[in-house]
Amino acid sequence: MTFDSTRRACYVGYVTQAIVNNLAPLLFIVFQTRYDVPLEMLGRLVLLNFATQLVTDVVAVRVVDRVGYRGPLVLAHALAVLGLVALAVAPALLPSPYLGLSCAVVIYAIGGGLLEVLVSPVVDALPSPQEAKAARMSLLHSFYCWGQVGVVAISTLLLAWIGQGSWPVLPLIWTLVPLANLVVFCRVPLPSTVPDEHRTSLRTLFSAPTFVLAMVLMLSAGAAELTMSQWSSLFAEDGLGVSKVWGDLAGPCLFAILMGAGRVAYGLWGERVPLLPALVCSGTLATGCYLLAALSASPVLSLVGCAVCGLAVSLLWPGTFSLAAARFPFGGAAMFGVLAVFGDAGGAGGPWITGAVAEAAAGANGFLTRLADALPVRDGSGLRVGLLVGTAFPVLLVLAGLLYAVVARGRRDQRPTLEVRPSSVTGS
Repeated sequence: MTFDSTRRACYVGYVTQAIVNNLAPLLFIVFQTRYDVPLEMLGRLVLLNFATQLVTDVVAVRVVDRVGYRGPLVLAHALAVLGLVALAVAPALLPSPYLGLSCAVVIYAIGGGLLEVLVSPVVDALPSPQEAKAARMSLLHSFYCWGQVGVVAISTLLLAWIGQGSWPVLPLIWTLVPLANLVVFCRVPLPSTVPDEHRTSLRTLFSAPTFVLAMVLMLSAGAAELTMSQWSSLFAEDGLGVSKVWGDLAGPCLFAILMGAGRVAYGLWGERVPLLPALVCSGTLATGCYLLAALSASPVLSLVGCAVCGLAVSLLWPGTFSLAAARFPFGGAAMFGVLAVFGDAGGAGGPWITGAVAEAAAGANGFLTRLADALPVRDGSGLRVGLLVGTAFPVLLVLAGLLYAVVARGRRDQRPTLEVRPSSVTGS
């Protein structure tokens, strides 16, 4: 096997992460009706998923560069398989269905957190011209989108065919993807991690203003992407009155298609486009999409806002990775892990805040309820108000991007002097 095999396995690794992040939200309406789980507790499942990934990222930051890539990658896929199996069976086996769902989420979230820390630095370390790395990173992250498209489309259509009562079949089917990739990662060649003596220390990273701003960019990127991605299915059905099948296909599925298309486009032609201005423009477009989804009186235009938001956020996560990797080329897996911590923090907090705001807006009293009444359309779920508050996430990204441009122009952060990144094959 060659490094091309490694790159393809990394692509499937992001498909695996798309499965563990997006399957459960598609089943929210099932959990709500069959197990009587309220919106805030459904949002708590999203929070639990990304909070667990965040904790995993923090632990992995200190470990991966020392133990190598192979063991943690194999473990990540094994946990994804185990968590998906638990999602299918644990709600029926444990005294509380919600407890079963929570246990399953924690298990596969550990695997998802490891994948987030590991896959990007592996691809970044594979032999390729420096000027092509941002494009390759964007192409890599497009496979998360194609995985999300597959999960949404296949799961939605299959669930409509077999009926909601047979929903546990879905996670069992999706275990085949991480199970097959686990075998592949046991065999492919992997690059070496950055040695301690060459790696940019975390202290150096944290003392660099541009890296601090990169962390803020990741926080807002994770919140902007995952909030719309996680809630668009339920928003289409409860907030807009669209059927589940069409709501999923026109909401999260089209969101993922456009997000993947944006990442592929940057992967093909991104070398011609300055990265930081592209990030700021993407954040501005995402802000408009959030406002359109929340404020439009037309269900069609609201769905357009949800879907086009996928294109708007397509560059945010991989673009921030590439921005940091270009400025700190020897940050290693630890640097990617720190950025993943902040991305997962946004991915955890954003959807949860949106769900909590929606729950409060659907209540009988208070400012949020009055705000819901003032919107062009009053929906019973309160998700319009939640998405309106979520507009703050892409706005924060735009502000951080503009400040990054000012700071980067005004100072030069400390960098290592070594010029060739290690990329030898290792069995670790």
